[in-house]
Order: sequence, then C-alpha cells, then structure tokens
Amino acid sequence: MKIAVSKSEGATIDNYIKWLAAAREDVDVIELSGLTPDEARQALAAACGLVLSGGADVDPIRYGREDLRTLCKMDPVRDEMEFALIEEARELRMPVLGICRGMQILNVAYGGSLIADIPSQHSTDTEHRQDTETKIDAVHNVELQPGTIMRHHIRTFEGMVNSAHHQCVDQLADVFTPSAYSSDGIIEALEWGDASLGGKPFLYAVQWHPERLDFENPMSLSIAQHFLLEADTYRVLVKDVR
Repeated sequence: MKIAVSKSEGATIDNYIKWLAAAREDVDVIELSGLTPDEARQALAAACGLVLSGGADVDPIRYGREDLRTLCKMDPVRDEMEFALIEEARELRMPVLGICRGMQILNVAYGGSLIADIPSQHSTDTEHRQDTETKIDAVHNVELQPGTIMRHHIRTFEGMVNSAHHQCVDQLADVFTPSAYSSDGIIEALEWGDASLGGKPFLYAVQWHPERLDFENPMSLSIAQHFLLEADTYRVLVKDVR
C-alpha cells in the first residue's frame, strides 16, 4: 500500500518509513520532496494516504499576518506544494495525517491562523521547543478531549508526547475541533468537527512527532495503525473502484 509523505529527507524520512512499516509491513512510501505542485498532485494519485510531515514554518502571509514573517523560518516553495497536496487530497477524499508543521498547514489551509512564535506570543511555562544544542525534543503531557474520535481510537485520557515546535494553532479553522490540549491551553491535536456525522474522509493532525516516540507509547504507533487502516479502507472502497 502506497503512502505519500510530503517532504522529508535523509534520517527524517527514515523515521517515517520505520514508523509506518511498524504499523503495517506492506507500506511503500512515496517521497514527494523536490516536486513541483503539479508533479506532487500527479504523484499523490498513486497513493492511498497522505502524511504532511514536520519542517519549516508556514509563511504568515498565508493567514494574513505578513507582520509576523520576521519571527519565522519559511519555505515558500514547500508551502506551494503542500497547499496543492491538501487541495488534491480533499478532491480525492483521501485520508490525511498531519504531523507538527503538517497540523499547522492544515489549519491554515482550511481558514485558521497560527501563533508564529510561542515564546514571544503565548505566555507559558511548558517547553515546546527542541533543544537547539542537543537536538533533543522537549517532553510534556497532553489531555485528549472527551467525545473525540482520537480519544476513542487511542483509548487513553492523557499521555506524554515529544515536542519540537515554536508555532501552534491560534484561531482554529471552523471545520476542525481540538482533539488534545497541553496544560497551557495550546491545541496539540485536531480532527474534523463533525466527523462523527459521517461524510468526511479521515483526517487527524498532531503537534507532536509520533514517528520519533517509543512505539510502545499510545501516542505513537496507534496513530499510524489507525491512519493506515483508513488508508486501506480508502484503497478498497474508493481507489480500486475508480
């Protein structure tokens, strides 16, 4: 089963490959790094699911805050490709999983906005950034929200996650609902706001990096397993009948 990963290279893409393979042995990862938006759209057609991976900051101009650009390290070329991928996945009704930046760009693509830099824009005692010298992720607790599909599938009320970001959701897009929060009120995961009513393709997004967590952690492999189950369902019910 083919799964597209939006942009990761070297050891980073290896993390995603190992994580997805631990959840299902027959996964074949399509790497989209370096493709133009049109090429990425075409490559996505061969996949059964899309992972929007971590990476550089989303350009604040995308959510009407050009004044925040000095706080960001941006990749406009990647923005173009991933906005095209999100649109294509929506048209294909393909399962999507957002990780870190992937969660942020999904929120922006659907009309939300971001806090461009947590330390300067959001008062908190919780460390969300990776240590710049050791490259070790921060660690903190998250609480999964009652009634969410994520909590139902992960089957836990709370858990410890890794953290390596300085941006987060500010205004949540109207179509989403928070699936998890950190203790300082930052949204740590999201899903469709009306997914329980049916009619929406699978979509999860998490602010942590499940591919870098211990796979025994309920906040890690269970996410990949459910995403791949949805991707397989998409393969059987949607892709194979086209």
